[in-house]
Amino acid sequence: VRFRSCDGNKKIHFGSSEPEDFRVDEDGVVYAERNFQLSGEPTEFVVSAQDKETQQEWQMRVKLTPEPDFTGASEKDQRKIEDIIFPWQQYKHSSSLKRQKRDWVIPPINLPENSKGPFPQELVRIRSDRDKSLSLRYSVTGPGADQPPTGIFIINPISGQLSVTKPLDREQIASFHLRAHAVDVNGNQVENPIDIVINVIDMNDNRPEFLHQVWNGTVPEGSKPGTYVMTVTAIDADDPNAQNGMLRYRILSQAPSSPSPNMFTINNETGDIITVAAGLDREKVQQYTLIIQATDMEGNPTYGLSNTATAVIAVTDVNDNPPEFTAMTFYGEVPENRVDVIVANLTVTDKDQPHTPAWNAMYRMTGGDPTGRFTILTDPNSNDGLVTVVKPIDFETNRLFVLTVAAENQVPLAKGIQHPPQSTATVSITVIDVNESPYFFPNPKLVRQEEGLLAGSVLTTFTAQDPDRYMQQTSLRYSKVSDPANWLKIDPLNGQITTTAVLDRESIYVQNNMYNATFLASDNGIPPMSGTGTLQIYLLDINDNAPQVHPKEATTCETLQPNAINITAVDPDIDPNAGPFAFELPDTPASIKRNWTIVRISGDHAQLSLRIRFLEAGIYDVPIVITDSGNPHASSTSLLKVKVCQCDINGDCTDVDRIVGAGLGTGAIIAILLCIIILLILVLMFVVWMKRRDKERQAKQLLIDPEDDVRDNILKYDEEGGGEEDQ
Repeated sequence: VRFRSCDGNKKIHFGSSEPEDFRVDEDGVVYAERNFQLSGEPTEFVVSAQDKETQQEWQMRVKLTPEPDFTGASEKDQRKIEDIIFPWQQYKHSSSLKRQKRDWVIPPINLPENSKGPFPQELVRIRSDRDKSLSLRYSVTGPGADQPPTGIFIINPISGQLSVTKPLDREQIASFHLRAHAVDVNGNQVENPIDIVINVIDMNDNRPEFLHQVWNGTVPEGSKPGTYVMTVTAIDADDPNAQNGMLRYRILSQAPSSPSPNMFTINNETGDIITVAAGLDREKVQQYTLIIQATDMEGNPTYGLSNTATAVIAVTDVNDNPPEFTAMTFYGEVPENRVDVIVANLTVTDKDQPHTPAWNAMYRMTGGDPTGRFTILTDPNSNDGLVTVVKPIDFETNRLFVLTVAAENQVPLAKGIQHPPQSTATVSITVIDVNESPYFFPNPKLVRQEEGLLAGSVLTTFTAQDPDRYMQQTSLRYSKVSDPANWLKIDPLNGQITTTAVLDRESIYVQNNMYNATFLASDNGIPPMSGTGTLQIYLLDINDNAPQVHPKEATTCETLQPNAINITAVDPDIDPNAGPFAFELPDTPASIKRNWTIVRISGDHAQLSLRIRFLEAGIYDVPIVITDSGNPHASSTSLLKVKVCQCDINGDCTDVDRIVGAGLGTGAIIAILLCIIILLILVLMFVVWMKRRDKERQAKQLLIDPEDDVRDNILKYDEEGGGEEDQ
């Protein structure tokens, strides 16, 4: 049924006066709501169209008559085919004018799919009311006729009978739109084309098909009834707007059937699976398998087609089982002073799924370790707790630890579940006594002592302590490990340190007045242990070193100006046994004070110069007396070798060679003579070698030259007595 409003914008809702028998969709298509037999008399009902906004209503009466059964009807009934007549129009060749009727709206032709024939099966007859005066030819065009798929519909060009040639399949093509034409024998159009719509009526010829044969879903254990699990979906190739394509779902079976055979239900229209009963427990049932059936015809078990699929629902784990210790008390032991040692293994059981946050255990110490000497790590494979020592433990201080440990999971327990007493345990750890190294106290030990302490003097006593108060062992023995200057010795029994040489602060082994020596203390335990201690001797300075002049040699001019020599006093001692220094010249020999004078210019420096106007060039030993500021004073006479030379106007020596020659010692002269002798020997050896080489060359030529062979120069005279002497 169709409704057309004047403005074309009305939103219409269709209704039926017989809703239990007939249903009208929004598109105006009328469906039977149930199966029933129509009597021979027409069946009537009223269809209403109501404006959704204004609630205005229009009504129309529908009269239904049974369609003839083509397969079982007689030839006479089969000939009762509906005629479709072209609408009136103004005839071009007519002298009279007739009113042109508006175009008809041809009702669609409904043709069931999968018809068994016989074929061709007549549908309607197309004709024009001008066929009485003209010889006309009829044809149809469009998909299914002259367009792919071609040949499904044919028309008798003379009678205009439209027929179908084979069964139709709605799932391939749901409707055909054809256009009928009427022309004269010359091919001239005599009528306007009319549109013919052929709807393929759906038959229930397709079973529902699930998108997947196996559906996988999950649901947490302990879920409440009504918890959504998953959705299964099936499709039907039949018309989804008809009962043939309307699916309904139901659960055929559940395995296993514990704790209830109906743990799940399914929404018969949407396919949503939800829980319907409580009691899901992964520790008892880890997976459910449901057989789901989808049936078309809105689930009608008699006429509907069905198909099945499998839904596998895995029950996921939640933390509904706390970890429980396998024993209330665990025991372990550890040697003292050991770290990173596992002393006890704590074992727990947890019924949740292994290697998940609900199963993985974490251990926490709640008491017994105030100083934090232990930690508990979790073995990721076994879930055991590994009690490990992280700080050294002294047996003499603590012999036993009693720890309180609690076990928890990585995620909190499910709501309403509490930790039982089995989630707490006690760990008893015994500390084992071992032989420990003796130690010196204090270490290092500082001793202040004046230098110059004589050999054999008692310096101090340096002893060690043995921390093993509960072991049966003799006293400690001492020995020396390091004594760079070999000044000290230690008594092996009482640790008394005495000197073996004079302590000297100015020794090369003393750094910043500090001398270090190392000693060893050993016990006789099993195994024997030892410890070292350092003795630091801070040596106090005494005035045991006289100052010396620096440098030892100097150069000056033989004239009075310029002739100043700067000298420095050097003393190994330190303040107050060093500077300021006093500089003076000795009284003897008298020539020293006659020729030289010295003036102090600072605490450590003085200036030596000529007292007379001229002093002959040469090398002079000038004694200088230097006295420090110590108490008592220490002084020494140092010889300064002064080279007096002739100088130019700039004060530079001009007769250095003469002075240097005059200053050569006996050793230098001997060395020079030896060099000269060696050089002469080398020259002589070279000359001898050259002469010998020339002689060898000449002798070699005599042996080789055949013209000088002696045998060719001997003359035989065959006479006795002396002959003429030939060479």
